[in-house]
Amino acid sequence: QVQLMESGGGLVQAGGSLRLSCAASGTVLAINNMGWYRQAYGKQRELVASVTRGGNTEYTDSVKGRFTISRDNGKHTAYLQMNSLKPEDTAVYYCYAEGNDPDFHKWGQGTQVTVSS
Repeated sequence: QVQLMESGGGLVQAGGSLRLSCAASGTVLAINNMGWYRQAYGKQRELVASVTRGGNTEYTDSVKGRFTISRDNGKHTAYLQMNSLKPEDTAVYYCYAEGNDPDFHKWGQGTQVTVSS
């Protein structure tokens, strides 16, 4: 079993920065991809960023150039550095981990990111 513990959310003014962390524990050798989804209240869940074990990254267009995802495989932890935050980034951010097995998918507990004007 894999458990994900995420942290780093909070309240920040527009233009500020936050760094989210997602630490995996348990049977961590099964993990391939990690990343974050976000969901604003009343809106659809959106994939924000992902990173493979080998370091390949993908971002949704709205965060390109502002967010950077990375991972430390030795610590089994992914990081999402969020710079130049905008009010439209306000959402609950959920980290996830996936293995090569399509049935393997784990979620973190979620962390609230609120960006004020």
